[in-house]
Amino acid sequence: MRVLIVDDERAIRYSLKEILEMESYQVEVAENGEEGLQKAEKEKYDAIFCDIKMPQMDGTEMLTRLVEEGIESPVIMISGHADISTAVDCIKKGAYDFIEKPLDLNRILITLKNATDKASLVSQTKLLKKKVYGQQMIGESQGIQHVREMVEKVAPTDASVLIVGANGSGKELVARALHQQSQRSMMPYVEVNCAAIPSELIESELFGHEKGSFTSAIKQHKGKFEQADGGTLFLDEIGDMSPAAQAKVLRVLQERKISRVGSDKDITVNVRVISATNKDLQEEIRKGNFREDLYHRLSVIVIRVPSLDERKDDIPLLVDFFKDQICSESAMPRKEFSKEAVAMLEKKSWTGNIRELRNVVERLLILGGNPISEADVKDYVI
Repeated sequence: MRVLIVDDERAIRYSLKEILEMESYQVEVAENGEEGLQKAEKEKYDAIFCDIKMPQMDGTEMLTRLVEEGIESPVIMISGHADISTAVDCIKKGAYDFIEKPLDLNRILITLKNATDKASLVSQTKLLKKKVYGQQMIGESQGIQHVREMVEKVAPTDASVLIVGANGSGKELVARALHQQSQRSMMPYVEVNCAAIPSELIESELFGHEKGSFTSAIKQHKGKFEQADGGTLFLDEIGDMSPAAQAKVLRVLQERKISRVGSDKDITVNVRVISATNKDLQEEIRKGNFREDLYHRLSVIVIRVPSLDERKDDIPLLVDFFKDQICSESAMPRKEFSKEAVAMLEKKSWTGNIRELRNVVERLLILGGNPISEADVKDYVI
């Protein structure tokens, strides 16, 4: 754990430093707000102790600058000349806590432990959200900007949304963005890949089942609709759903009620349904593979996600994003892509869309030189 102590009194700086080093903290010191701010801008600290009364830049000004610059280290304010109103003001401005001088050893250690525990929890929560919700929509092309505009307009409503586009184009990202920007964002977000579930099990997965309703039903099971109650249910590859399941999904959308397999009891659910497909559902309707009435229920709003070949101007941005993401997640040494390498990637046809591009970037980071060159692209991609 790394700690920064900012105080203009040398005796306090070094006595506090000695105490914390005895507790196995790595400690650095700064004698004024300007020096402390510079250190905090360059290095990541698990906590910062900051005196209030200092020459040049005082502690409250340093705290304000830290918050404005998005530095997330918890700040513990210390002062021997403060009152309750000063402490409250510091907390309002973003300080984690306030300690009065003379400093009490136990109070210091407890406050520091609580501050670092909270910072760790916040960091883990952000990481978990990234894993759960995935990456953001990267790009500035006209096609992706249109998708963003649609999401901003539609997300706050409860309208059913059908997302269409080729495999790997990012339909899941659009679904997650719709949930995150909706009034249901604090409630469950549940995904179902309709193509990955055998047709004989899809009803049990969606609506649940009662114990003993079929041979392997050894206990009661809540389906995805119940799990998503109050939140969002994302039905991916909806075009692969069986006719029987389509009929039941239509009933849920009409009546807002489900019944588990093996039960005749209705359960009321409040779910927003977002669906996605890479198929032409109008063609599937003509073939008799998809219900037209269900299509109209699902497609109150239709969002089309462009393929990567339709938005090649975004490839440089996507390459940078994936490069940083992969190196960070895999602890790889960071590499740069030459302009010629990126230009060659822009010329390539991307039948696998965004998913294929990410795999290619990872392959080049592993096998290519530094910087990754046009020759590397020829050897490992083209």
